[in-house]
Amino acid sequence: MSSRSDAALPPRSAALRRAFLDACRAELEALKPGNVHVHAEGHGMTVDDFLRSAAAAAPALCLPHRAVGRRIREAVEASWQAVPRNTNLGIILLSAPLIAAAESGAGSLRERVARVLVRSTVSDAAECFAAIARANPAGLGRVPAQDVAAAPTVSLRAAMTLAAERDRIARQYATGYEDVFAGAARIADGRRQGQSASWTTTLVYLDFLAAFPDSHIARKHGSETAERVRRDAAALVQLLPPEPAAAFPRLLEFDRELKAGGLNPGTSADLTVASLLTDAAAELGD
Repeated sequence: MSSRSDAALPPRSAALRRAFLDACRAELEALKPGNVHVHAEGHGMTVDDFLRSAAAAAPALCLPHRAVGRRIREAVEASWQAVPRNTNLGIILLSAPLIAAAESGAGSLRERVARVLVRSTVSDAAECFAAIARANPAGLGRVPAQDVAAAPTVSLRAAMTLAAERDRIARQYATGYEDVFAGAARIADGRRQGQSASWTTTLVYLDFLAAFPDSHIARKHGSETAERVRRDAAALVQLLPPEPAAAFPRLLEFDRELKAGGLNPGTSADLTVASLLTDAAAELGD
């Protein structure tokens, strides 16, 4: 998913653009029960929808020296023009600070992400709120403080921190991407063990799905349903054969069950993309 436009970018920005697109493609190539992937599409969306959305969002995300909020708003707008539905809001929300942090600076990627988040502004929050309103994710609802329908009065990180208890993507802003860095560590470990990239991606997704109720499911179907899916995923992981060929039939069965109920663990998928991107960005070094 590289592009001729890479030549117009500074080398590091071009590398991050390719890393973002590769992460989006790799996530789609892995079997992720309940979500869209090459083995089974669903929820009225196709793999191509996500590929086109990623290609549309990448330029805005990866132009250097842009504020995080502007990256988010312009990427969501470009994605929406390419595919007029919410395919990648969560991916964009997670990727913008990561890419901004990976562009330059001293220290580890984790340290740089923390600095980007701490330096976020009220203007970043306003841009982000506009992007969320544009994407209009299902089950968004209203909240008493810093609702996206109103103008923010705090920084983007502060606004996300207020939502951290009910939204796992917002929680990354509050915790310095704690879950995402854990996912990236799992990817690096899988590489050292000689696992296929696709199978490792599936395992990272299942880690997220089994560890906590998926925010996307909770917004659309309620917290009890999200917790039930988490328990089912945790039980599946405990019994899953270690070899992909043996595990695939059970994973596909779980995939059919979730899709038959209209249950899409979209947040777990978004965190998986961010983990893949984090792993690739860390490999780029300083």
